[in-house]
Amino acid sequence: QVQLVESGGGSVQPGGSLRLSCAASGFTFSETLMSWYRQAPGKGREWVATIDDSGGTRIYADSVKGRFTISRDNAERTVSLQMNDLKPDDTAIYYCFAVDGSIWGQGTQVSVSF
Repeated sequence: QVQLVESGGGSVQPGGSLRLSCAASGFTFSETLMSWYRQAPGKGREWVATIDDSGGTRIYADSVKGRFTISRDNAERTVSLQMNDLKPDDTAIYYCFAVDGSIWGQGTQVSVSF
């Protein structure tokens, strides 16, 4: 079964950290670019970061550059998003996306507030 399952969301205070994980199955994960997107309440889906199949190239949206880190473990078939120095504007549902195949996960909620 082709699927992506995210985990690791939650509620934190501004300045805090969270680590999101996405487990992949049903496709050749090691040959697929992977991305994270997010959707804040009342807004469209926004691209956050992408990592290439080997993990050697990573690109980020300006809004998260220097605070978020995308990584992957091809042996474990997982992609992660380490989020540091979180801000209220980071509040959103975060989605994992397999670029080659256009596969979306179900999303995980991240809430940042006092």
